[in-house]
Amino acid sequence: MGCGRVGASLAQSLESHGHSVAVIDQNADAFRRLDADFGGNKVTGMGFDRDTLTQAGIEDAFGFAAVSDGDNSNILAARVVRETFGIENVVARIYDPHRAEIYQRLGIPTVATVRWTAHQVLRRLLPMGATDEYRDSSGQIQLAQVDVHAGWFGKPLRALEEAAGVRVAFLTRYGDGVLPTSDTVLQENDIVHALFRADDAAFVERTLTHAPVVTE
Repeated sequence: MGCGRVGASLAQSLESHGHSVAVIDQNADAFRRLDADFGGNKVTGMGFDRDTLTQAGIEDAFGFAAVSDGDNSNILAARVVRETFGIENVVARIYDPHRAEIYQRLGIPTVATVRWTAHQVLRRLLPMGATDEYRDSSGQIQLAQVDVHAGWFGKPLRALEEAAGVRVAFLTRYGDGVLPTSDTVLQENDIVHALFRADDAAFVERTLTHAPVVTE
């Protein structure tokens, strides 16, 4: 739902991966953002209207993305799709970060556009400790990109995991994703993506942004 720049890009990306796609927008002119060879279904209407959703084929859908410009419309559409049509794979774009957290706790995955953009800009300016990349539907488990003090370079990941109480999900090394083992040694310029409980975020940041404690 929503054929703005994000919606159009998402629809075309899904189609290029071999998926059949339907795009809903209340403004028929919005479909001009789609490439001329786009083969998906274009439905004019409100994305939270049941008849519109049915016309778009929601009953046979694998997933639904609400990416219009309105928070209220996105969350309403996401709830209708999940609660009325039973679609499990639903995500909503939300501009208000506080509301995004509330809906995340209600089990509706959200993308908080403003907060995500701000984090990405700040990360390129300053060390930030940990930046959210994903949370489970309960909001309790967090996957984050974690800044690591240079003192951890040259140490095996198991040392980092034991000290901070995290599990390193993967590394980004020179632009490539790496699935590490506990024996993998952290190198300079590695980007660490770690899993941990959201309540432990402050401890994780404090531990990893400082040099490891030297024990006798």
